[in-house]
Amino acid sequence: MPLKAAVIGSALAALARTVAAAQPGAAQPVPAPMRDLVWGKLNFLHTTDTHGWHAGHLQEAQYSADWGDYVSFAKHMRAKADRDGVDLLLVDTGDRVEGNGLYDASSPKGEYYYDIYREQAVDLICTGNHELYIASTADGEHQRTVPNFKQNYIASNLDYIDPESGERMPMAQRYRKFQTKNQKLDVVAFGFLFDFTGNANNTAVQPVRETVREQWFQDAIREEADVFVVIGHVGVQMPEFKTVFRAIRKQNPLTPILFFGGHVHIRDATTYDSRSFAVASGRYFETIGWMSIDGELERTAFSEDAGFTFHRRYVDNNLLGLYYHTGLNASTFPTDHGRNVSTMIAKAREELDLDYAFGCAPKTLWMSRSPYPGDNSIYSWLEKEVLPDVAINPSRKDVPRLVIFNTGAIRFDIFKGAFTRDATYIVSPFLSTFTYIPDVPYSMARKVIKLLNNAGPIMEAAPMDNRFMANPEQFAIHESIIHEEEPSADIHVQSSGQKPLGAMAEKRPRLTEGYTTRDDIGNDGDDTVHAPVNFYVVPNCVQAEVDLPADGDPKTVDLVFLDFITPWVLMALRFTGGEYGKEDVQPYIKGTFTELMAGWIEKNWPKQC
Repeated sequence: MPLKAAVIGSALAALARTVAAAQPGAAQPVPAPMRDLVWGKLNFLHTTDTHGWHAGHLQEAQYSADWGDYVSFAKHMRAKADRDGVDLLLVDTGDRVEGNGLYDASSPKGEYYYDIYREQAVDLICTGNHELYIASTADGEHQRTVPNFKQNYIASNLDYIDPESGERMPMAQRYRKFQTKNQKLDVVAFGFLFDFTGNANNTAVQPVRETVREQWFQDAIREEADVFVVIGHVGVQMPEFKTVFRAIRKQNPLTPILFFGGHVHIRDATTYDSRSFAVASGRYFETIGWMSIDGELERTAFSEDAGFTFHRRYVDNNLLGLYYHTGLNASTFPTDHGRNVSTMIAKAREELDLDYAFGCAPKTLWMSRSPYPGDNSIYSWLEKEVLPDVAINPSRKDVPRLVIFNTGAIRFDIFKGAFTRDATYIVSPFLSTFTYIPDVPYSMARKVIKLLNNAGPIMEAAPMDNRFMANPEQFAIHESIIHEEEPSADIHVQSSGQKPLGAMAEKRPRLTEGYTTRDDIGNDGDDTVHAPVNFYVVPNCVQAEVDLPADGDPKTVDLVFLDFITPWVLMALRFTGGEYGKEDVQPYIKGTFTELMAGWIEKNWPKQC
């Protein structure tokens, strides 16, 4: 499909100067060259890992549309499908919570989120791991989101445990069979979560390999279907989806099977055979995924000779792009419903005081777009400036200490300019606190950081994969290194000290930096043509060495670390010969890391920008 270069021409550029994002203070949308969406008989819009970003990205122009704009976009796209006699379904694959002030800043958490999210008419929806870490969050999912979406919510391998009766029940229906609106295609849909073990005790996740042997599943894959749709909080390269694929394909050799994934926070697509297609659609409401399938979809027409065509696009959450794909403009695009949702969001942000500024960031600090260690790395900033100041137990302030911080506790970059209440939750949305083991022999403690950052025996012996200490995006980077092949998503793999691949990539003058995705289908998946962004590998954990003597090694140190990584730290100590258990881990300082970081910024950064 040729690029629509005219999109970046004078007409759209002029339009861009008059278009404003719905949320007050949000960055003005930016024009860029576009690729068209390819429609088929059955089409999908897909969101995943939105993590509360339903106000859009206020500081990033190419992603500054909000949930109200998505409501308007979906309505226009559904109307086009109706006019053309084809079908359009909306899918969401979990991790809708934790990661933005719109969800995290309220008490209780999600006070505004549930009502805002429900305004979008999602046809197929499932659970992510972030809905399950904390019992109250799982309660909210079961008591609010599941009823909000009724028969559209699917939980194929997830149970909820009633806190009063102790009764274990499916979180929602195990699968859904329905007919599409216009063509009356029979769809059988499932909703999976990867084999997650970090859930609270009011939920239970059944391993996927066991679920596909259940009688209900075996009965479901024998239903008459024109297409199987598998949604899941699962990376499309992860084994759980391949297990489901093999089980369905064994019984249905000719039926198309469509997969919608998530969890890994990347744009990605792959095929498992010529009649299957899988898409993952990024993170943080930066991306609206698009998939279409064409061909003779009615099962009566299936044959070994009859093939299907699949297409995918990763749509930037950019208002100008949404205009382009609908053929509308600033006056014709917004719907009354969409405007109302945008108003709901703006009021919620105001009531939560999310624009309150703790201080002004003097420069942008990157998670993985700048090498670690380095002056522009957020982890170097933490290691050198923040952790030594905030990780202090007054009663042990004179004791040398090693402070270990897992990089996954940081979820977004800090942009130059106002650091707001919203930004505290965007950067670190968790309730992590500092714990410690006192008086650990330094000869043991010094080895912990190296063990945490290496695969080795800990990966096999610890209760969860080592990489859960880092960000989900790092899964894709590490997999591409392990297999020594081109990455399957929008990541230029580099280590510190090497020249970024993006620097050697084709130069595209005047393009905005953004995703330049390479997946198993090719490099034309992004709807917007960007200049490439460079991503660097970061470790699982970083460490600050505080008050170590200058004239030699101390005999013992306090080993300080975030409570989330306790199992891995204990395992690492065990490998060094230290027999420590949970009973040896003590609270180190009051307050969550997020609160401590905000306090440090308020104290050390200028108030005004």
